[in-house]
Amino acid sequence: MTVLLAVSGATVLALAPSRESLPPTADFDARTAASPPAAPPVRAEDTGSPTTTPSASPVSSAAVPRWLDIERVGLRAAIEPRGIAADGSADIPEDPEKVGWYRFGPAPGEPSGSAVMVGHVDSRTGDLGAFAALFDVRAGDEVTVRRAAAPPVTYRVVARARVDKDRLPASAFARTGRPVLTMITCAPPFDAERGGYQRNLVVTAIPAAPTG
Repeated sequence: MTVLLAVSGATVLALAPSRESLPPTADFDARTAASPPAAPPVRAEDTGSPTTTPSASPVSSAAVPRWLDIERVGLRAAIEPRGIAADGSADIPEDPEKVGWYRFGPAPGEPSGSAVMVGHVDSRTGDLGAFAALFDVRAGDEVTVRRAAAPPVTYRVVARARVDKDRLPASAFARTGRPVLTMITCAPPFDAERGGYQRNLVVTAIPAAPTG
């Protein structure tokens, strides 16, 4: 079963399951030797989406993510662990300057699966959110996740995609497979009569190769 999730305005909404598998189309092509292979089909038990029964990953308090940095685009945001809201939707911080880590999935630095960060592109007052900077990322940009009391984890951006909000692939929330960092925010067009932003921007990064 494929599980879909959409980021719409200030709310992340859980959508009905779909059997259709749609890989995202990258805005830029980053097919290098280090780029991740196509994601395998995701089973319901491999995801931590709000449409399944969640169970928190066994993450030590030292490894909980606290800050997200993409220096080249000026992104620096505090991270809050988030779960599921009372209405069944995925929860994200109200403050547009903060981003939420989906704590029912892998954490940054874990050896497998997709660590998901979700944030606002803007606020109801029109101010830009932290993840507005994702529209300026390029292939190769370095992403640093600073953790509570563990060494920081560094990633390298390999893909950026815009997908309809009801077509976000379940692989974005995979609990197995190659480790990736998946960052999600809203994307135009904005249609107030249809509930706000109609698309999602999805940025994918893989662990950076160690240096030295």
